[in-house]
Amino acid sequence: MKVLITDEISPEGLQPLQEDPRIQVDVKLGLAVEELHRIIGDYEAIITRSGTRVDAALIQHAKNLKIIARAGVGIDNVEVDAASKQGIIVVNAPYGNVNSAAEHTMALLLSLCRNITRANPSLKSGEWKRAPFTGHELKGRTLGIIGLGKVGGRVALRAKAFEMEVLTYDPYISEKRAEDFGVKLVSLDDIMRYADVISVHTPLNDETRGMIRAEHFERMKNGVIVVNCARGGIIDEAATLEALDSGRLTGAAFDVWSEEPPTSDALRRLIGHERMVVTPHLGANTFEAQKNVAVDVSREIIHYLDGRPMENAVNIPRFDPDLMEHMRPFLGLLSQMGEFLSQLVPANPQKITFSYYGKIARYDCAPLTVAGLAALLNRATDTEVNMVNARLVARNMGLAIEETRTTEAESFSNMISLSVHTPEGQRSMAGTLFEGKPKIVKMRDFQTDFTPEPYMLVMNYEDRPGLIGKIGTILGAEGVNIGNMNLGRRAKAGEAMVVLSIDSPASDEVLEQLATAIEARFLKQVHMTQAAAD
Repeated sequence: MKVLITDEISPEGLQPLQEDPRIQVDVKLGLAVEELHRIIGDYEAIITRSGTRVDAALIQHAKNLKIIARAGVGIDNVEVDAASKQGIIVVNAPYGNVNSAAEHTMALLLSLCRNITRANPSLKSGEWKRAPFTGHELKGRTLGIIGLGKVGGRVALRAKAFEMEVLTYDPYISEKRAEDFGVKLVSLDDIMRYADVISVHTPLNDETRGMIRAEHFERMKNGVIVVNCARGGIIDEAATLEALDSGRLTGAAFDVWSEEPPTSDALRRLIGHERMVVTPHLGANTFEAQKNVAVDVSREIIHYLDGRPMENAVNIPRFDPDLMEHMRPFLGLLSQMGEFLSQLVPANPQKITFSYYGKIARYDCAPLTVAGLAALLNRATDTEVNMVNARLVARNMGLAIEETRTTEAESFSNMISLSVHTPEGQRSMAGTLFEGKPKIVKMRDFQTDFTPEPYMLVMNYEDRPGLIGKIGTILGAEGVNIGNMNLGRRAKAGEAMVVLSIDSPASDEVLEQLATAIEARFLKQVHMTQAAAD
């Protein structure tokens, strides 16, 4: 196998490849795009960091490529869908720099609390000043961690070693995982109210972008410290500057930025603030981390050559081909059910149950379970969850996974039920295939009949005359067109569940109007990327 390396990769980490006589390693850094396109056809594997964009254009020239290896956590510079269409496996190294990111978080926090970045140049300039640099201890303070994942969990352990009290907000983990780390699971509002230090450790997505905004700073204690070593944009940077100027924040420590490198005047003002400790995205920049991620991707390439399972493949599942022929029609159904239900469940799931009824239950349903699990968990982690790593991600989140099968089925020849158990109760739905298309036939104990579409509203309320009309009037006034409507209810004038497909997303203001008008017990908007893709 010929392996091309296009970015700076730790030589020590590449030793497994260098020592394997079956592998030829070529290091070619700083290639122009045209040159890379010209030579990529000679290689079976490419190893990159963030400096090389592996896009569809490059993949089209990569006639012999089998593996794209990203020596790091993110795969933002790789067009995974384009690689998958060509049968190219994409692997990354999601665990190699976890410790470095956790330690960097503590380094920034300690530097800020003890005024290291201000005292250091003062002394070097010949001054001997102590009083202006009086600091704060961590002992006895409350740390609020947002996101108790791989990095957040390690920060929690280190903070407890400093005798801090640790609270965490993470709607995607179980109470057991929080207990395992010796931390208390609370709401985001409680983090804002009680924490002396707030540190974010979540992926950057539609749910977390601007997660901490001006309104959150207003609810914080005076004198709070905020730390961001996760992704730029999770904490609103303009609001951070305002909170620093007003004195609401004692200080802030950022390693990541919404724009990298930062060039805007607003970001430059924030970076230059006297109570900011800043670094240029160095969380993973340790010699150990760079070695670890290189070792991880090198091993994956060797696993491929040896025909062994690949631990960190982000796009290629591996199941028995004959079994997959039986499962294939239902994979899309489970993916849509998982994505749909993930947007309805309360925080902190504890157990997920997959139940199979009818003819499908005669087979090993493991591929379906992991497909549904991947769809359920993909919004909860910065690592792409797929059929390869879904069970590992679930285990790391403290989730119990249960699977039941019975060949008996009441109404359908095949039916699949998915249930998520949380401290606030259970959410469940069931689906089947009708003429090859996914149908949701049950939600909780309401009978339904709808196909998931890109934009949907789910409402639960006490059934009273005129409410359907109110819903249509409010949506119509805002220019939101209803595509389909499905109504389920237990009895006349009893509890009702309405599921609407709409042509365009409804604003938060419209959702608030709807909730008030019908006195909704439950109202959620669902965005289905799977349905949109199909």
